[in-house]
Amino acid sequence: MADYIRVIEVGDIPPGSGHVTEVNGHCIAIFNVDGAFFALDNTCAHRGGPLGEGELDGEVVTCPWHSWEYNVRTGISLTTPSASVKTYEVKVDDDDVKILL
Repeated sequence: MADYIRVIEVGDIPPGSGHVTEVNGHCIAIFNVDGAFFALDNTCAHRGGPLGEGELDGEVVTCPWHSWEYNVRTGISLTTPSASVKTYEVKVDDDDVKILL
């Protein structure tokens, strides 16, 4: 059975922002949407742009390279719905944000 891995403290990601971290060789973007946390691969399905550096508007992050949009809850692209990025289960344990790889 896989364990959740601590990636950051809740207070280190303000609402409406994202953070990029590496966990066991995976580059993960973590987003805070009004206190709910979501994690997905940091690599845009279009041209590999860094999603964690994109602008977050509600549950939608926009890739800074070519403006592809993704729902951070589902990982599905709003630009091209047949494209998606992997999402990770997230839980908050006290002040820690943890993901399940």
